[in-house]
Amino acid sequence: MTDAPGTPGTPDAPRTPDDAGTDSGTPTPDELREQAERTRDELGQTIEALAGKADVKAQAKEKTAQVADRIHDKAAHTAQRVHDATPDPVLDAAGRVASTARANPKPLLMAGAALLVVLLVWRSRACR
Repeated sequence: MTDAPGTPGTPDAPRTPDDAGTDSGTPTPDELREQAERTRDELGQTIEALAGKADVKAQAKEKTAQVADRIHDKAAHTAQRVHDATPDPVLDAAGRVASTARANPKPLLMAGAALLVVLLVWRSRACR
């Protein structure tokens, strides 16, 4: 019985990926080099991924930055809601007070210091 043309193992059969390399089934040196290069690339990517997971300091910094961004966004949103809910006359009065305090900060600082002294005296008497 003879092999029919086109059956695997016959000279006129189409080559399949399993038949890669020489006719004896061993890969050529070029194929081995390509395979080694692919393996090196995969290994390098794996090592980079593992190093990234092992870098606790970098992960902590990233998490801190994410939390800070979230806090900043919530603070901005809350400030906007307060601004929207505050009547215009109150906003105008607050703006005038802030401008006056910036122009002449000495009375404000003195009032703050007096408040601090009163709180410290009250606390010391409450502890006795």
